[in-house]
Formats: sequence, C-alpha cells, structure tokens
Amino acid sequence: MGDFSTLIKNWYRQNARELPWRSTSDPYAIWLSEIILQQTRVDQGMDYYLKFLDHYPDIQSLANATEDQVLNDWQGLGYYSRARNLHASAKYVVNELNGKFPTEYGSVLSLKGVGAYTAAAICSFAYDHPHAVVDGNVYRVLARLDNCEMPIDSGKGQKYFQRLAEELLDENDPAVHNQAIMELGALICTPKNPDCENCPVNEICISRINGTQLDLPVKEKKTKVRNRYFHYLIWRSNEQVAIRKRTGKDIWQGLYEFHLIEVENEKDQPNFPLQGDQKVMLDGEYQHILSHQRIHAKFWVIDTLDLPKVNDLMHIKIEQLDDYPMPQLLIRYLTSSKVFMVD
Repeated sequence: MGDFSTLIKNWYRQNARELPWRSTSDPYAIWLSEIILQQTRVDQGMDYYLKFLDHYPDIQSLANATEDQVLNDWQGLGYYSRARNLHASAKYVVNELNGKFPTEYGSVLSLKGVGAYTAAAICSFAYDHPHAVVDGNVYRVLARLDNCEMPIDSGKGQKYFQRLAEELLDENDPAVHNQAIMELGALICTPKNPDCENCPVNEICISRINGTQLDLPVKEKKTKVRNRYFHYLIWRSNEQVAIRKRTGKDIWQGLYEFHLIEVENEKDQPNFPLQGDQKVMLDGEYQHILSHQRIHAKFWVIDTLDLPKVNDLMHIKIEQLDDYPMPQLLIRYLTSSKVFMVD
C-alpha cells in the first residue's frame, strides 16, 4: 500500500472542502475546531466555530470568560462537558503555561477534553508533527482498506488501527495526509453509501475488491439506551419564573432548568408541591435522545402569587431566560410553549 498516501493527497488537493480551520496553523483555532467538531457534523459546527472565534479571538479572552458565558455560546451543540473542558483548559494554558499553547504531543494530550485523536490532529495541523489521526472516518477507511473485521471499539482493534494509521502516514507531509484520510472518510468512504467508483484507492481497497465494504467497520458493543422520565415544574408569578442550576455529575451539568422531579417509570406521577388553590397545567410533552439516554419530559406550569423560596431556586424575569444556558430540550420547549414563546 505504498501509494496510499500519494493517492489520497492528490485526491484531497482537488476535492477538499474549503473550511476555515484548514487555512490556519494557529494551534488555538485548530484546537477550538477539533473540540467543537467532536461528535458534531461540520455543517452544524461551522457557525459555532465562527461565533467562538468572534467572541473569544484568542485563548486569553476564552480564559477570561465566565463559565455561563461559554455555556451560553455552546447552547444547542450538546455534550456540554466539552465546553467546560475547553474553558478549563484555556484557563490552565493562561495561568500555568503563560498563555502559550503547548507544542508537544504529550503536553497537548494532558489538556482536559483532549484525547489521542485530538492531540494528534492539533500537533500535525499546527506544527506538522508526524502523528497519525484516527477518528471515526479514519477507522472506516482503514477497516475497509485492509478488509479488517477486528472491532474498532475493542482495545485490541484500536491498537491495530492506530498502528496501521502510523504505518501509512507520510511523515514528511503529515498535515495533508491526515486531512486527506479524514476527508476521504467524510466524502467518499461514507457509512451507508460509499462512492467506491470515485475513490482514489479503490484499486488497492481489499473490501471493495471482495465486495465486503458495507460490512465494515465492525463494532462489538451495542449502546444500551436508558429511559428517564422528567417532570419539570414551572412556577410563574408577575412576569417572573423560578429556575435552578444543575450541579453534580449528571447530564447537563452547569446548565439551567426549571424545578425537576424525576420518576422511575412512565406511569408514575410526581407529587406536586402545590399550595392553597394553585393549579398545575400540562404545557407540553417532549422526547429528547442522547447517546445513552432517552429523556421523556413533561412540562407543568403553575401560576402563583409568590414564587417558592427553595434553596436552589432563583427568581428571574421571564424575558431574561435567554441569558441562561439551558439544555436543548428546554430550548425546544420554550420556543414552542403556549405560555412562554421565548425567541
């Protein structure tokens, strides 16, 4: 497979998408793009990348921001731990490294939220260091190229594909090679309908020759989805509403929500802490799917003369709801609610 790198680089130079993070060698901008694009499509991540660069043009400005500001700008992108890790790493670089982004693979890898793939991507794209990237697209290309049925989610499989990626890497031109193999997986060697006829390596791709490309790559583990049942209680009074900040290690840590009662089963009803003649009105039912969880949520509105004084509840004006970062589930509710209609 000695021609592999030459073939994919020639193809890449003619077919690569023009993406803003590909026209810079600034490690901060590259790091930002890699964190945003983790588990995110390019078309979805583009606006967030441009917004973050506009709001935080350098690592100092990102470190100086509050966590609420960062989470608010991240709102709707999901996997909020990425935003918290991004912010924490920015503060670490500014406070511990004198604002200088690390240049060595091991130091980049030590940043919160940075794994082997991200560290390799930053070091090769920013510094042209010879580190092979292996993300989902690369796993797929390599598994099909080698016709390998080793599970990509097993320790043995991950080591095998990392070693194969390093063997194929052009160490004299690692940045272009890495971009090329990732782009090949994104545009040609796609999961369901690979464009094998226009693939630059179709003549040396063993799975294409054997007709097994749609069977690869192989995964051994199936994601187990857990159902959760949420009841949100929304107290309103004189254009004010009660919200709280999520803490602990559960989903959506650091984001804001209404008072939440979680029940074990779909048929279980919460005990509404009503006072006097307060009435509760169901204002919407939604389902929200995360990678390992399916949230079934009901939103109940309670109009009251006085908002409840509970330790973790804060009272804000309804018009201020946009200033508090919330999970996408609550954003969906607020934008379609019969009683809120928040833009």
